[in-house]
Amino acid sequence: MRLSTRGRYAVMAMVELAARQDQAAEPNSGKASAGKVVPPVSLAEIAASQMLSLAYLEQLFGPLRRAGLVASARGPGGGYRLARPAREISISAIVDAVDEPIRATRCEDGAPGCIGGRRCITHDLWAELGEQIRLFLDGMSLHDVVQGDVQGRALAPQRRELTRA
Repeated sequence: MRLSTRGRYAVMAMVELAARQDQAAEPNSGKASAGKVVPPVSLAEIAASQMLSLAYLEQLFGPLRRAGLVASARGPGGGYRLARPAREISISAIVDAVDEPIRATRCEDGAPGCIGGRRCITHDLWAELGEQIRLFLDGMSLHDVVQGDVQGRALAPQRRELTRA
């Protein structure tokens, strides 16, 4: 199961933006001051830092802006800022904004089915895995990633006893 480059690059760029804003707000402590306006970050800076394509980032930041996740500033010294605090932006919101479906099945919504026009026997298994991924990313904020609070956050599903034949 892989997330395509659209979702991964958007998350990488947003984490970089959040980290730079965090540093700019309070260079000595790394903690943002309430109400302090931080300078915008150019996409060229993000692209260079994350070794991503500038042209590709430009394509991704339009949908991120329309989703209300970033705000843009034009002109010299322009760039992007987070539109809301990093704590309020989930990773799933970023992935959703760039139209990256989180799906582990090969089925498309509204399509005839998995195999030969019918739903495959493993469809529900993969659909449920996709939902688990979405829930995990929905519970993870940009702030969590910037602060390194990611490890150990996955939860084991409630186990039912497996019966042996």
